[in-house]
Amino acid sequence: MDPPRPESGIPARPTNSPAPGASSRSKVQQPKPQTLVNRPGTSAILVSTRQKGNPILTHIKLLPWEYADIPADYVVGTTTCAMFLSLKYHRLHPEYIYSRVKQLAGKYNLRLVLVMVDIPNHEDSLRELSKTSIINNLTLILCWSAPEAAHYLELYKSSENAQPTAIRAQQAQSYKESLVEFVTVPRSINKSDAASLISTFGSLQNAINAQPEQISAVPGWGEKKVLQWCHAVREDFRVESTKRAAAPATQRRAQLPGVNVEDIHDQNMGEEDEEEAILREVLAESRKTAAAQAVQAAPPTESQAGQQTEEMSEGIAAAIARLRDNAG
Repeated sequence: MDPPRPESGIPARPTNSPAPGASSRSKVQQPKPQTLVNRPGTSAILVSTRQKGNPILTHIKLLPWEYADIPADYVVGTTTCAMFLSLKYHRLHPEYIYSRVKQLAGKYNLRLVLVMVDIPNHEDSLRELSKTSIINNLTLILCWSAPEAAHYLELYKSSENAQPTAIRAQQAQSYKESLVEFVTVPRSINKSDAASLISTFGSLQNAINAQPEQISAVPGWGEKKVLQWCHAVREDFRVESTKRAAAPATQRRAQLPGVNVEDIHDQNMGEEDEEEAILREVLAESRKTAAAQAVQAAPPTESQAGQQTEEMSEGIAAAIARLRDNAG
């Protein structure tokens, strides 16, 4: 049976048909763009074919390695490469390393140079390579054996995806951890020794003020640990000044009967500190006087300049004479 027609004579439009002028095709919904995950690099160390026969390859055992067509000698990361250089070869062909650096052309962020130190007189060659590494943004690593060089390659490759916290020192989170970290500063004292020391004396202050005989009674504390602990907590926080050429005089005084060498050393240190302080004071005053005269007066003549120099020399001589009088 045919559907009823409207009176206008125009057939009725189905309800599911598109509106006039609209596309008959259904609307296509585009997928949302997603962030592409970076594919992890190969887990193997890439080795250039020019490195065939290098004894380093026989010592790479912790990580796999494979040959590849690369401009560097080794690739140990997405942005890290390494070049191998023997000082014996570098002495015969000094232009080799420069041509290799040009081949890289900034393709890697971190560029290593594994230098095999295989010659006795290497100071001049290393000084030259150090300047080259600074100019060309290279990192120089010295190796004295093939296993050591292979260990560096394995270390860089294994640390490729490591976080910076992997090499950051762990900070103490509590007072107890801080206390144990302080007590274990001497190398021979471990955490169990620190715990026994604090439990015996009750506090760090009592442990520091305790006598060596009392500390030796702590379980696990021998003579070596007691000496290191007492030396660490009772040593003066003092930076020793540079030793001067007064050793012969000290030795002659040490040969006298009843003279202690340690007392002479402490006395010499005090005299050196006093001498340095007086000389600094005299030089500072002389410079201030010369600067004031230069500002107030016209440029000094040769005679005036000589007079100022003589006054400065007299001031220094007076300071040395004061030191000699004090020593006497």
